[in-house]
Amino acid sequence: MAKDPDKKKPQQVFTLLVEIGRKQGDGLPDTATGAALVVYASGVDEAEAVRETVAILKQADTAPLDVSGYGTLDERLAEGHEIGDDEKELMQRALDENAVIVAQMTPFYD
Repeated sequence: MAKDPDKKKPQQVFTLLVEIGRKQGDGLPDTATGAALVVYASGVDEAEAVRETVAILKQADTAPLDVSGYGTLDERLAEGHEIGDDEKELMQRALDENAVIVAQMTPFYD
């Protein structure tokens, strides 16, 4: 069965948790040792969403250390996650704009 080169996989939005370390000019509080970011990123698969997220965070002068994927909206709902309307709106925005959206940042302190 030949693949149709004109038929692309649809974009989906993935929920990612990104841990970042310190880097000069990263915008984190002075006493923070790093941070965790909850990100909604679009991509045809999770690997693409991760690549795009890491590239954008590096452009934003942050130091991404680790990325954990939590799946798409449907996958998260199937796992029993409670997802509010505000979170769904951010996911839809990420899809509409083909974007990476940081939904939450939590600084780490010693």
